[in-house]
Amino acid sequence: MQTLYLVVPLAPLAAAILVGLFGAKLGRAASHSLCIAGVAVSTVASYFVWRDVGAGHTFNGDVYIWLQSGGLKLAIGFLIDPLTATMMLVVSFVSLMVHVYTIGYMADDPGYTRFFAYISLFTFSMLMLVMSNNFLQLFFGWEAVGLVSYLLIGFWYTRESAIYANLKAFLANRVGDFGFVLGIGLILAYFGTLEYAPVFAQAAKFESITLNVGGATTWSLMSVICVCLFIGAMGKSAQVPLHVWLPDSMEGPTPISALIHAATMVTAGIFMVARMSPLFELSDTALSFVTVIGATTALFMAFLGIVQNDIKRVIAYSTLSQLGYMTVALGVSAYSAAIFHLTTHAFFKALLFLCAGSVIIALHHEQDMRKMGGLAKFMPITWVTAIIGSLALAGVPPFAGFFSKDAIIEAVHLSQIPGHGYAYFAVMTTVFVTAFYTFRMLFLTFHGKERFGAAGHEEAEHAHDASSSAGAEPGMHPLAEGPPKESPWVVTVPLILLAIPSIYTGWVYIEPMLFGDYYGSSIVVLERHAVLKELGGEWRGVGAFITHGLLSAPFWLAVAGIVAAWYCYLINPALPERLQQLAGGVYTLLDNKYYFDKFNDWFFAGGAREVGGVASNVGDRTIIDGWMVNGSARLIGWTSALMRQLQTGYIYHYALSMVIGVVALLTWWVVR
Repeated sequence: MQTLYLVVPLAPLAAAILVGLFGAKLGRAASHSLCIAGVAVSTVASYFVWRDVGAGHTFNGDVYIWLQSGGLKLAIGFLIDPLTATMMLVVSFVSLMVHVYTIGYMADDPGYTRFFAYISLFTFSMLMLVMSNNFLQLFFGWEAVGLVSYLLIGFWYTRESAIYANLKAFLANRVGDFGFVLGIGLILAYFGTLEYAPVFAQAAKFESITLNVGGATTWSLMSVICVCLFIGAMGKSAQVPLHVWLPDSMEGPTPISALIHAATMVTAGIFMVARMSPLFELSDTALSFVTVIGATTALFMAFLGIVQNDIKRVIAYSTLSQLGYMTVALGVSAYSAAIFHLTTHAFFKALLFLCAGSVIIALHHEQDMRKMGGLAKFMPITWVTAIIGSLALAGVPPFAGFFSKDAIIEAVHLSQIPGHGYAYFAVMTTVFVTAFYTFRMLFLTFHGKERFGAAGHEEAEHAHDASSSAGAEPGMHPLAEGPPKESPWVVTVPLILLAIPSIYTGWVYIEPMLFGDYYGSSIVVLERHAVLKELGGEWRGVGAFITHGLLSAPFWLAVAGIVAAWYCYLINPALPERLQQLAGGVYTLLDNKYYFDKFNDWFFAGGAREVGGVASNVGDRTIIDGWMVNGSARLIGWTSALMRQLQTGYIYHYALSMVIGVVALLTWWVVR
């Protein structure tokens, strides 16, 4: 079985290396076949590992010792337990669907083989992250997914907006990663090791240790460590205020949008906090911080989804909001519920992104929902799968999202962590907002009147020509004659395969994952935080859970959101514009994304430019060039000019100088 552990990450890595180095010689068919085969092998191996772990066989050991100095060991190692096995299976399966989908979506792109190499490398990086048994390997995977996401977001590197977006993602994640490194450094300094097992075993001994941060001020060591680690999660999992990179990452091709936003990069922070549950359980301060940040992200990012017209950006803000749900669950110690929602969300969010890509292909890379409508009759498979994804996202039973979302809401309601009241209000309100923007997207895209007629086609063609001349999306599909049509099978088959778990994973796995012993010792929860245990005391089976859900407020809030979207965008389509005018400043605030980007551009980017200007003008030009370089040259010039007055070449001048020198020496000697 240990051989399979190696196969899981190394199969996509081998494919990435071969295609990355020799893709041009191998050709398109061989390149995508190699990458798909690599990820398929990884998926099958992950399935057998998951089955083996379910039978009670876990593993924690080193594969390769990189460095050993005294008592410190730095190694590559695997921790294979229920939490890891679940993540391995989800990551590899979603990645496999994205790989197959990419054949259709990127068919005409000249960077076809490069893209496949990148996404296979991305899969390897994420698998190394989730399989790690130590903080060094965790950090390697953490940074590797960040690096490859930078390459993928800026895949169309001739587009200025893509380069801006990948740089933005890179810098925002560096802020979070700085906190992450500080947390890992504190662990090494106090625990003397970077391996999970001994750190978790010793954690309780450090619960009362404090740090002196100047004067009489002291902070709890565990609180500082956990907050620093969570700052890293805020970057990767795009929590306020480090969320700004994720919507702009839509500049990358749609397949990578699905891969980044569904089961991989953005869930790395959620996975990491769940893995670190033995540490977070020792700090109520850290848990409260996590809860408030998650609740703020869930609510305020959901509002932004309402005003977006780009179909991919609606789903991107939805991802931000759902990551907020997961973070709230982590904050109230419902780690199992967070991972459960991560799992269900991976399927239906990847499904929605790929449905959006299918629509974009059909409309010749048009992404504005105001230029869509009436696509249901042209694209029945995409439409039906989009409905499934939308119902799952809105939390309608019996779709997967209902079970995981309701479990989080109930857990927040039972929690006593400071900030849980605000979090409960936020997640309840978000239920309505989520259903509204989700079905707004569905109705604008697939229902109502067609808004992509001849004029729309001409606009699309003009936009295509303009963007192609600017090098925007090399390889866009050429504008076809006639109405939109269903996407090819390499696009629709992944949609169907993702729609299936979007339906059944909720009611099949809620009992073992939340109320059973599915995760075993992978997740640690102290008795005072055991909200899921309390919730499990009321568990009466899936049927009773659905019945309770149908009678509870979240379900009716979701129904209200769906009905409101139906009325606004199908029955009375003039109403949204009137509401927009009435909203005035509120709409302006939302349209400007709470001015986060403008503040960052003014304060951080502008401030950095001002500091750089001062450093350049004062430090470089005045002090270094003016005083040190040019000043020393002028001093030498002045000294040389003075010396030239004495070095005349006449003997009597030298004799006079000697006499003056002798007199001076004698005078000094007499006086002394």
